[in-house]
Amino acid sequence: MTRDHVARGLVWALVSAAAYGFSGPLGAAFLAAGWSPGLTTLMRIAGTAVLLLPVTVVLLRRHPLTGPAARKVLLYGLAAVAGVQLCFFQALQHLSVGVALLLEFLAPVLLVGWTWARTRTTPAATTLLGCAISLAGLVLVVDPFGPQRVDLAGILWGLASAVCVCVYFLLPGGDDGDGVPPLLMISGAMVVGAVALTVTGLLGLTPWVVGEAGGRLAGVDVPWPVLLGMLVVLATALPYVTGVIGIRLLDTRVASFVGLSEVMFGVLAAWLLVAQVPRPVQMAGGLLILGGVVLIRRAESRAAATPAEVATQA
Repeated sequence: MTRDHVARGLVWALVSAAAYGFSGPLGAAFLAAGWSPGLTTLMRIAGTAVLLLPVTVVLLRRHPLTGPAARKVLLYGLAAVAGVQLCFFQALQHLSVGVALLLEFLAPVLLVGWTWARTRTTPAATTLLGCAISLAGLVLVVDPFGPQRVDLAGILWGLASAVCVCVYFLLPGGDDGDGVPPLLMISGAMVVGAVALTVTGLLGLTPWVVGEAGGRLAGVDVPWPVLLGMLVVLATALPYVTGVIGIRLLDTRVASFVGLSEVMFGVLAAWLLVAQVPRPVQMAGGLLILGGVVLIRRAESRAAATPAEVATQA
């Protein structure tokens, strides 16, 4: 992996994290207007599927999905698109938002553990230190302290959402020999996710409730179609596409820790759009997240530079 690849990968991953950060305030505008989480999520994913439908049709003609490639897109749509949303909203039925987010963003640590178990190679001390620092920063940013509603069902749903986030980072990684271009991976998965969320809605797992005709954003009343357009384009299509590109250019574990910066960007977006001013402790947490990412990136670079690692990769 060249330095140029790493630099471009970090840029794509940060763009993705920043765009994902807007999903919270935009989604909150819908929820505050009385729209249910299930319907808001379905409109978000289905709207993105419609937006990318021309891409899906064109790419399917060039790269027909059969065998492993089709199963990969199906799994990505079920887990990394529909699964993340469903499990997170189910967790919110039992947990506070802070605890649910904290559980979901355990994904990078799970990925380090998965790599540790699969390769039977203990991560470098710098990698483990970076994990600890990033998670400490995440705790400060999410701020789960205070009276909390915690039960076993909520914890299990939260951990399930973290596993789905792992799928989001793992599947696009590796070589491109699977014949699934990044745009086809995303556009096809959005169709799968929209169908899955429609089924969960019909089953009553993610109820559909229509709210008011608009929401309030940055002190301005915004019609719901405009809010939805922002949620689809800015907070879904853009981050999913740029995120997959970033994952393919970076090591999966590094990309997952860069993804932690989404929480920091979310705090900044909430500050700009819904006047939720971040506290100094949250800003300090954001700096810790970035510091942990830098440590992990350095550890990965050193590992890749060792003769043993080069021989293994060869």
